[in-house]
Amino acid sequence: MDVLIALIFAAILLTVGFVFGSIEQRRHYRSIKQREVDLRDILLFNEKHPPPEFAGQPFALVCGSVVMGSDHFRQFVAGLKAIFGGRLTSFEAMLDRGRREAILRMKEEAGKMGAKAVFNVRMETSTLSYSHEQGNGKAGLACVELVVYGTAWCAPGEVKPHGV
Repeated sequence: MDVLIALIFAAILLTVGFVFGSIEQRRHYRSIKQREVDLRDILLFNEKHPPPEFAGQPFALVCGSVVMGSDHFRQFVAGLKAIFGGRLTSFEAMLDRGRREAILRMKEEAGKMGAKAVFNVRMETSTLSYSHEQGNGKAGLACVELVVYGTAWCAPGEVKPHGV
C-alpha cells in the first residue's frame, strides 16, 4: 500500500510539474519576446574595447542576473536521459530562457542609464544545487545562476544617474 501511495504521489508531482512548468515556460517566452522587441535599440557587443570614437565618453558597468530552477518533471526526464543518454532538451530550454532573461535585465539596467550600447558583454554561469545532497539523502532540483555583465556606453548629454 505504501508503494502504491508513493507511486501515485510521484505521478501527481510529475503531472503538476509538467502542466504548470509548460504554462510558465510559454508565459515566460512571450514576456521575453516582447521585452526583446522593446529593448532592441540597445546594442550588445562582445568586443573587449569600444571603437576609438567613443574615447572620453561616459561608460558604466551594467549587469543582469537570474536564477533558474527546474521542476520535478524536468528532473525526472533528465534522470531518464542520464540512463539512456542523449541531449537534455528539457534543461536546454531552461538555460535558453535564463540566458535571455539575464541579458534583458542587463539591457533594462543600461536603458535606465540612457545607454545606447553595451561593450565587452560576458556571461557567467554557476550550478547551485544539482548534485548537492539534501538531508534526506536525495539530490536536490537543478538550479543555475546566470550573470551577464558589460560596459554600457551612454551618449553624451543623455547620461542619467544610476538607478533612476
